[in-house]
Amino acid sequence: MTAWTFNEDLAGMSEALTGSWPQLAGKRLFMTGGTGFIGRWMLEALREADRRMGLGVTVDILTRNPAAFAAKAPHLVNHPGFNFIAGDVLSLRANGERYDYVLHAATDASADLNENDPLRMFDTIVAGTRAALDLAVRSKAKRFFFFSSGAIYGAQPWEVTHVAEDYRGAPDLGTHRSAYAEGKRAAEMLCTIYARQQGLNIVNARIFALLGPLLSLDIHFAAGNFIRDAMAGRKVVVQGAGTAVRSYLYAADLTVWLWKILLEAPPGGTYNVGSEDGISIAELARRTATLLGDAGFEILGREDSGWNPGRYVPSTRKIQDELGVAPTVGLDEAIVRTARWNGWNG
Repeated sequence: MTAWTFNEDLAGMSEALTGSWPQLAGKRLFMTGGTGFIGRWMLEALREADRRMGLGVTVDILTRNPAAFAAKAPHLVNHPGFNFIAGDVLSLRANGERYDYVLHAATDASADLNENDPLRMFDTIVAGTRAALDLAVRSKAKRFFFFSSGAIYGAQPWEVTHVAEDYRGAPDLGTHRSAYAEGKRAAEMLCTIYARQQGLNIVNARIFALLGPLLSLDIHFAAGNFIRDAMAGRKVVVQGAGTAVRSYLYAADLTVWLWKILLEAPPGGTYNVGSEDGISIAELARRTATLLGDAGFEILGREDSGWNPGRYVPSTRKIQDELGVAPTVGLDEAIVRTARWNGWNG
C-alpha cells in the first residue's frame, strides 16, 4: 500500500491518455450524467488534461442541480471549458448547438428506485437515451457514447466465470427487479436503431462494479458500505450469505478505459468495462475489515433480495486487446484509496 494522493490519480490518467487527448483539442462535447460518480471522474481527468495541454475543449454538462454540484466540486464548475446546464434528461431537447461528441451517462442506478418505482427507472433509461440520441443527431455529432451496464446479460451462470460481450443471456422478465437491466438493454437497441437509420456513429461501454474515491459510501453498494463501517470502527456486516461474487475496477482505470473507447474505438465498438478478479461478498467483507480496522466482520445469512445473488464478473479481453488498456490498481489498494479519500488515516 502507498501513501496515495488524488493528484497521483489525476497525473496517472493524464499520462495514460497522452496520445489520445489531442483529439479533443478545440472540440465541443455534450454530457449527461456528468455530476455522478463516473461522470465526475471523467470531468476530473479532462480538466487535468486541459490544464496540462491547453486543449481548449468545451463541455456542456446537463445536471438537475448545478448549485449543489458547485458546492461539492467548485473547481470543476469554475473550469472555463465546463458549462453546467440545469435540466433533466427526460426534458432534454436539441438546443441548436453543434457538438463533436455526445456522452450519455445519466442513469439513476438506485436500488430503492428499481425496487419501489421500476416504471420510473425504465422510463428514465429508455426515454432519456432516446432524447440524448436525438440531440446527437440534430447537433450532427460525429460520435455518441452510451454508458450501459453489465446487468444487460442477466444472471450470470456460475459456470461462466467471465461473461464476454457475445454472451446471449438476458434479464429475467418475470421480476420488476430487472427494470434497470432491461432498460439498459432497450437503450442499447435504440442505439443500434439510430446507427442504422440515422447513420450515427455509436460506441458503448457495459460497466460492471466499481470502487474508488468520489464513490458515496451510503448508497446501496456493498463495497462502499463495508468501507464506511470499517472506517467507523464498526463490525462489517453482510446481510446475506455472502456467496455472491463481484469484481471491482478502480475508478482511475475506469476513466482511462472510457476515454479510450470514446476516442479510439471503431464505430459500433461495444466493450465490457470492469475487473476480471472476482471476489465473494463474504471475502470482500473480511478483506475490508482487515485492511481498515480490527472490528471484524459477520455474515448474517439472510435471504438475498437483490437482482443478482450470483456471479457478476466480466471478461475484458476484448477491450484490453483492441484498445491496449489494463487494470493498474488492485482491490486492496482500491479499498485503501477510497477510505483515505473519505478521511481514513490508518
